[in-house]
Amino acid sequence: MISLESLRIDAAEISDKISVFIRDQVQEAGLKGAVLSVSGGIDSAVALSMSVGALGPERVRAVTMPERDITPESDITDVMRLADMLDVTCDTVEITGVMRVMREVLPLYDASDLISSGNLKPRVRMTIAYHYANVLKSMVIGSSNRTEWLTGYFTKYGDGGVDIMPLVDLYKNQIRQLAVHLGIPDRIIRKKPSAGLWPGQTDEGELGISYDDLDLILFCRDRGLSEKETADELDIDQQLVHRVFQRVKANEHKRCLPTILRLRNHSS
Repeated sequence: MISLESLRIDAAEISDKISVFIRDQVQEAGLKGAVLSVSGGIDSAVALSMSVGALGPERVRAVTMPERDITPESDITDVMRLADMLDVTCDTVEITGVMRVMREVLPLYDASDLISSGNLKPRVRMTIAYHYANVLKSMVIGSSNRTEWLTGYFTKYGDGGVDIMPLVDLYKNQIRQLAVHLGIPDRIIRKKPSAGLWPGQTDEGELGISYDDLDLILFCRDRGLSEKETADELDIDQQLVHRVFQRVKANEHKRCLPTILRLRNHSS
C-alpha cells in the first residue's frame, strides 16, 4: 500500500545530485554565482543551503524581500540566522514602497482581489532578484518543489520566474527529509508553509488539503494510477482526488513556455 514511507529518499544521494546540477548549470552558463530569494520558509532554506554547498558561500547572494505589516518579523529573523549559519551574505530589500506605488498607479488594482493583488508581490521580488543577478553576473535559482509545480501553486513569472529549479522533482515531504539531512533549523522545518501573499495566508489553507495527502495523491498520479485507483489505494474521498487531478491539468500552461505560432516552414 502506498504511504508516506513510499516517499522516502536517500537524502545524501539526492543532495549530491542537486549540488552537481547547480554547479554544472552555473558553470555552463559562464556565470559567477547564484542569487536566491529567501523567505524564511523551508523550500528557499533548502535551496540556499544546497547552493552554498555547491558553489561556496562567497559565490551565493541571498535576498529577502519583506513587506511591512505583512511579512512576519520571525521570518526575517529566520532568514538572517540561516544566512549566518551558512556564512552567506543576505540583503534585505523591503518591497513596501514598491507595492504602494503599484497600488496607486495600476488602473485595475483591487485589494479585495487577493489573487491578482497578491501575485504582484512575487513578480516584484522576481524583478529584484534579476536585478541582483544582472549586476552580479549570477544565476537566479528557484525553490519550487514538485507539489507546487504540479498543482500550479506558484506565480507565473513570479517565484516561477527563475533560471533553474533544482528542487522541482521532490515532493514537499521529500523537501522536509532533505532539510533534516542538511541541518536546516527545526524552527524553519516545522513552520506552517505560506507564500506570504496576505495576512494569515497558509499554503494548506488555500489549497484546501494537507501537504501529506496532496503528496500521496500526486505520487499515485505520477505512477499512472487513475482517480478511482488513487482514491482506493489511499482510502481517500474520490472527489478530493478528482479536484487535485483537475488542478494539475488546469495549470499545465504554467509549466510550459509560451505557445508559439509557427508561420514559416523551417525545413525548406
